[in-house]
Amino acid sequence: MTAKSKPQRVALHSVLRAGHIDGYRQDHARVPDDLAEAYQQVGIYEWEIWRSGLHIFHLVTCDDFDAAMKALETHPANDAWMASIGVHIDRFEGPDGEGLIPSEPLWTLMGQLGTSQRKV
Repeated sequence: MTAKSKPQRVALHSVLRAGHIDGYRQDHARVPDDLAEAYQQVGIYEWEIWRSGLHIFHLVTCDDFDAAMKALETHPANDAWMASIGVHIDRFEGPDGEGLIPSEPLWTLMGQLGTSQRKV
């Protein structure tokens, strides 16, 4: 990332196969170290994942999502991970006709309140 550019945040949505919640959860307790290192090498800073039922929501913070995905296409750590984790995934869903694009930030509670920490 250059000093002038802001990181991209890309939202992804995947759907698990029925009966695969526990396996997916177990496999994501910790991804392989070589994969985590590969993400950093291609400019991915954070990858957050949440689950609601069979729906999995990802938020990826990176320099350039398309470039990162292209660099990972032939990376051995990513190949091994996709072969392993792919058994749990039924499909990926993207915005209608848009493909996978950087998400547009609209609002945050902390941003509105001018805080960066949770108040108890």
